Amino acid sequence: MTTVKPVRVRFAPSPTGPLHLGGVRTALYNYLFARQQRGVCILRIEDTDQQRFVEGAEQYIIESLHWCGIEFDEGVQSGGPYAPYRQSERSEIYREYIQILITSGHAYYAFDTPAELEQVRNEFQKVGSGLFQYNYSSRNRMKNSLSLPSKEVKELLENKVPYVIRIRIPENEEISFHDLIRGEVKVNTENLDDKVLFKSDGLPTYHLANVVDDYLMKITHVIRGEEWLPSAPLHLLLYRFLGWELSMPQFAHLPLILKPDGNGKLSKRDGDRLGFPVFPIAWEDPVSRDVFRGYREEGYLPEAFINMLALLGWNPGTEQELFSMDELISAFSIERIGKHGSKFDPEKARWFNHQYLSHKPDKELLDYLLIQLNHNGINAKEEKVLQVIPLIRERINFISDLWQQSWFFFQPPKTYDDQVRKKIWQSSTKELVSDFIQEVVRMDDFNKEALHDLIVEFTNLKQVKMGQLMNPLRLLVVGSNQGPGMMDLAAVLGKEEFLSRIHSGLEKINS
Repeated sequence: MTTVKPVRVRFAPSPTGPLHLGGVRTALYNYLFARQQRGVCILRIEDTDQQRFVEGAEQYIIESLHWCGIEFDEGVQSGGPYAPYRQSERSEIYREYIQILITSGHAYYAFDTPAELEQVRNEFQKVGSGLFQYNYSSRNRMKNSLSLPSKEVKELLENKVPYVIRIRIPENEEISFHDLIRGEVKVNTENLDDKVLFKSDGLPTYHLANVVDDYLMKITHVIRGEEWLPSAPLHLLLYRFLGWELSMPQFAHLPLILKPDGNGKLSKRDGDRLGFPVFPIAWEDPVSRDVFRGYREEGYLPEAFINMLALLGWNPGTEQELFSMDELISAFSIERIGKHGSKFDPEKARWFNHQYLSHKPDKELLDYLLIQLNHNGINAKEEKVLQVIPLIRERINFISDLWQQSWFFFQPPKTYDDQVRKKIWQSSTKELVSDFIQEVVRMDDFNKEALHDLIVEFTNLKQVKMGQLMNPLRLLVVGSNQGPGMMDLAAVLGKEEFLSRIHSGLEKINS
């Protein structure tokens, strides 16, 4: 009887900078798969590349994923049975396994200096041999423990001459594996080079560390970006060389997120150029102090951001587009992830956010708007704010739009749009509005329906089109031509404030 292993997946970012939205999608797919399979999702920090380490990047990654609602069962924050989950704290573990590879002949010491390697690369280019590869055909001409006498190798090690440790890729062997997204993948070792597994600083490279950690942490599925597909054969060889073939995880390499025009991978520069964020939350570069925009700060809801990302590469097989996190977990399947890249559409991202905001309960939008009102020095009653929200919810794409679409409910205009005034204001407008004011003053019951009836009656009596009155009223009350229906606006303001703004506007416009 075969025992099915409990699903264990990991998201393993490197703290070399901010987390790109492609990285968030990788974390999301791992999370959805783990939750659907009632498995475990791990956050592991792969910080063995100390030269590219960026201060604050790890905390940024953790904060970003928390904002997105992607929570982990084990990891750098929550701990777990396979701690530590930060690779720089596991260096002694990797030393044990690199020694196994050395002893078995599957890895070797290489003493070539950076200058010597550069010289060989230049020589290859000069004779038209293409790019130099450190592999089966060149390794015996280089300075390593395979080409040097054992006595010299021993002396070099005893004298602490700097070295790296490289994998010994077998010659002319076909490596094949089944990718859960791409199907059968085959690569001949002729196309692989002897990658560095252990660096001169005493830390492993990604290749060794991720294989060792995945094995020790009992990872069953590796769901990662397409950029790691060329490294998969190397990782399969490491599983074989370390005797772990029966414990090897299943692989799924995710397609790229492409630029809006579909030409190449989406990058930070594309966001800067086209005016949209590519990071989940804002990032300040610790060296240059440049600040890069984030979806959170742009006014996106995390639910909308996650929903948008989920559909960039995965197809639910239905017409449904709006999914809660629980619905995504229920519907998600690796089999429905496409092989080809998905174009990022900033307008679609805005659409998702609009859908989520417009369907938010009044109470949640109330909380958002109260914060913005307070930020702008306005202390409004909740009762009034709750009257405003239904009038603006269809007009908002971002959280910040709540203020932009409602400020005129809470404070009178300070300026009046001159272009609008020139377009709608006629010589008879002031007299028309003044006459209308007198009618409003006489109203006993000031509400939306009564005001509508008055306006209809008044414009009929004056034999003018309704717009000849309504447009000037909006300009006087709001300062521009924005806002919801005039009757709705007036009803929220109340009779006293409505008349006050009209009087004040007439004085300023005609002064």
